[in-house]
Amino acid sequence: MPACKSASEEAGCLRAAKGRHRRAMLGQMQDWPLLIHRILDYAEAQHPHRAVISRSVEGPMHRTTYAEIHERARRLAKRLERDSIRAGDRVATLAWNTWRHLEAWYGITGVGAVYHTVNPRLFEDQIAYIINHAEDRILLLDLTFVPLVERLAEDLPTIERFVILTDAAHMPQTNLRDAVAYEAWIAEADADFAWARLDENAAAGLCYTSGTTGKPKGVLYSHRSNVLHAMANNSPDYIGLRSRDVAMPVVPLFHANSWSLAFLAPMTGAGLVLPGPRLDGASLHELLERADVTVTAGVPTVWLGLLQHLDATGRRLAHLRRILIGGSACPRAMIERFERDYGVAVMHAWGMTEMSPIGSFCALKPEVERLDEASSLDLKTKQGYPPFGVEFRLTDDSGSDLPWDGTTLGRLKVAGPAVAKAYFRDGTPILDDRGFFDTGDIVTIDPNGYMSITDRSKDVIKSGGEWISSIELENLAVGHPDVAEAAVIGIAHPKWDERPLLVVVPKAGRTPEKAEILAFMRPSIAKWWLPDDVVLVEEIPHTATGKIQKTTLRDQFRDYQWPGV
Repeated sequence: MPACKSASEEAGCLRAAKGRHRRAMLGQMQDWPLLIHRILDYAEAQHPHRAVISRSVEGPMHRTTYAEIHERARRLAKRLERDSIRAGDRVATLAWNTWRHLEAWYGITGVGAVYHTVNPRLFEDQIAYIINHAEDRILLLDLTFVPLVERLAEDLPTIERFVILTDAAHMPQTNLRDAVAYEAWIAEADADFAWARLDENAAAGLCYTSGTTGKPKGVLYSHRSNVLHAMANNSPDYIGLRSRDVAMPVVPLFHANSWSLAFLAPMTGAGLVLPGPRLDGASLHELLERADVTVTAGVPTVWLGLLQHLDATGRRLAHLRRILIGGSACPRAMIERFERDYGVAVMHAWGMTEMSPIGSFCALKPEVERLDEASSLDLKTKQGYPPFGVEFRLTDDSGSDLPWDGTTLGRLKVAGPAVAKAYFRDGTPILDDRGFFDTGDIVTIDPNGYMSITDRSKDVIKSGGEWISSIELENLAVGHPDVAEAAVIGIAHPKWDERPLLVVVPKAGRTPEKAEILAFMRPSIAKWWLPDDVVLVEEIPHTATGKIQKTTLRDQFRDYQWPGV
């Protein structure tokens, strides 16, 4: 309210304020809540015969349709209701990407419950922690994970029943309490079920962060956030699925909603291919070719395996047109190989569990589409710009906004309808005074809006008071023809505080010289960025979501001594 000097002016100010805050006229549109089960209803009505192909955990390929998944999801919902699962109850899944896992999602949310996707790649104590923290009542699990859960069962007091995602013929002998084969369990219910009537803001899904620092934290998605996130990310400049596409989410359903592809495919009528537990290069190539997959998505380590398989066999990618790569920075050399050697367009993406998860894509705006090939590849290594529904802020440590000039480094903060405002059962505030979430990433944003991650705030290397990007060094090192994977960490240095150490996994049968790798990198970076040493290893540790585990690497090299220092 403006300052008012006299009583009459004050009265006028109050009337003006009331006028500004008068209740807005409401529109006269239908109240049609954005609920997840409506996605499957649409697929059943408009694309009932579209194929959903899975590699089953038992081994054989399985083929179904959206109409059949719709019918089985309703049977599952009715079965859950019979087991006294009610709105807001959590039902956990510990499973690969298969048709059973997919229909479980829709059945769980259709009864008003919350699907809790448990990441099997977490440590066992973390798995027990998140199931107990969520207070899951039922656990649906694949055959693969029966031994794991048997070890944990006594430490899971809230689980009332274990449902093995298989049929009676493959049901194992197990001491899990009230264990039942999934097919026999849902056969006890029919599909005569009306989806729960819910507010679109009702909780729908629960996914925990990978917990690289501290305990995993729960992110509780709503029906509305999931539907809006899927719609926003399917614009033509981003995933852009059509009914004529066949999508294969290699990224698991337990990795923050499989980047929305489990919603997007039925929402658009695209065919769906679910790869099950076999994610090696040969198995993925078989599915890509056999099922005529046009769009796929996964983390860089998965596509490294596919490229190695293609190199070893000389095979091609006959149907694939677009590949979504995220989870960690995509090396320039990987983008170049897919686009130059195989004619597959790479969509470099970035996001977080807290963002449902996609936050940006590196699509080409008109301002940059005339770049030459080399400059275009350089641009595609950036994480790109957000879709509608995600706002970016670039700030310094005090929260002041920084310029989008492509060189100023700052903290990336985000806001939007699919961005978390709190963690599940955690009262710690996570938003700043303007309602933005600090991603923990150190980035630049250029004048065209393209964001480039320099590092995680906890991973950035500070040498002589200046920042060095470990991600940029890693991407450059992977471009060497003998390097399969690379990681860079900061190691304490008596003069410069920290210096970069390059850790390299050579390609099979190769033993590159340290000096040769550094010589390859030298022309592309500032002299003081060049790593002071290179260490060859057989394997680089990864987090449960496929990212390089920098904390483990730093612990592994905590006693490292710089040569000659």
